[in-house]
Amino acid sequence: MQTPVLRKGVVALMASASLLLSACSSGDGPAAGEGASSPPAGATSAPASASPSADLPPAKGSVEVEKTLTDGLASPWGLAALPGGDLLVGSRDEATITRIDGKSGRKTLLGSVPGVAPAGEGGLLGLAVPPTFGADHLIYVYFTTESDNRIARLQYDEAKPAGQQLGAPDTILRGIPKGAIHNGGRIAFGPDRMLYAGTGETGDTGLAQDKASPSGKILRMTPDGEPVHGNPEADSPVYSYGHRNVQGLAWDGSKRLWASEFGQDTWDELNLIEPGKNYGWPDVEGRKGKPGYVDPVAQWKTSEASPSGIAYAEGSIWMAGLRGERLWRIPLSGKADGKPLAAPQSFLDGKYGRLRTVLAAGGDKLWLVTSNTDGRGTEKPGDDRILLLKVR
Repeated sequence: MQTPVLRKGVVALMASASLLLSACSSGDGPAAGEGASSPPAGATSAPASASPSADLPPAKGSVEVEKTLTDGLASPWGLAALPGGDLLVGSRDEATITRIDGKSGRKTLLGSVPGVAPAGEGGLLGLAVPPTFGADHLIYVYFTTESDNRIARLQYDEAKPAGQQLGAPDTILRGIPKGAIHNGGRIAFGPDRMLYAGTGETGDTGLAQDKASPSGKILRMTPDGEPVHGNPEADSPVYSYGHRNVQGLAWDGSKRLWASEFGQDTWDELNLIEPGKNYGWPDVEGRKGKPGYVDPVAQWKTSEASPSGIAYAEGSIWMAGLRGERLWRIPLSGKADGKPLAAPQSFLDGKYGRLRTVLAAGGDKLWLVTSNTDGRGTEKPGDDRILLLKVR
């Protein structure tokens, strides 16, 4: 089923029962989706065109856990920072958003997002705070409903009682197909102040190559859900295509966009994203050097990564691994081709279980969210938690 992506923040392609069945019967096991637990082991111009920085990170480094900010979280997925240092965290399965004091870890329930239908890898997924938050107090969310995935914004009224501080969702983009697997879900505001979203192909692999579908894409839109002038195709939010399941988006110091992507059985990927480019799925997985497709900058066996969130700090991309149960550091060289300065390094191997989201906390600090209560991890006392990391 192919339906073009439309303006006014409305994508007419809706998820159907046949699509859901296709996702369920696509042959993907846990390793091909978000991964089962494994044993511990060792301005609207496109930001991708910015010139690389001449400042190089060290080829080697380390990271250590400075503290556990908070624990006892249920199926945390999205994480966003508020001005002033507090955090917002969403529960995929409970469809709630909670504010976490950035110093004490104290939790305040803001409320629930109506219309969320958690199932499989769907539910309340990405969160984003716009650069205009100080003026408009909006929170952006990516979530799964009974019929589709969609992006909406909610008013946050801190003056109201705890649990009643979220307004009704104002949907800015609907009709992103849903599936039992591969719903994507990461959203983030870029240096150009536009909203980006990573989507999955729901197990229907052909959607990734269909530029009329929002599935298996990275989307770029205005804060109102409109396609951005200068996108590869007029009247379309599609920014790049040929993706299997994008759950990580981050920009480096040169304003270049990076994305993590789940592989099927062989290679997980870190990609340097350029507008209009084809990243290969389902025709290519990992580095193939095939004309017409962009090879990943780095790749991993699915047992070592199954990557979700990524962040940029101290000259490196940091990538959270679910099945791999570790945090990866990819030191960037600053070269235009994106080639890393050194081979990726892993940290915290198996120590905290599945890792879902990593977020820059300013300077040499990172926030890291575990993911052991999502039905695929091995839950330990205190799960799930938000950790504060220091990069050395």
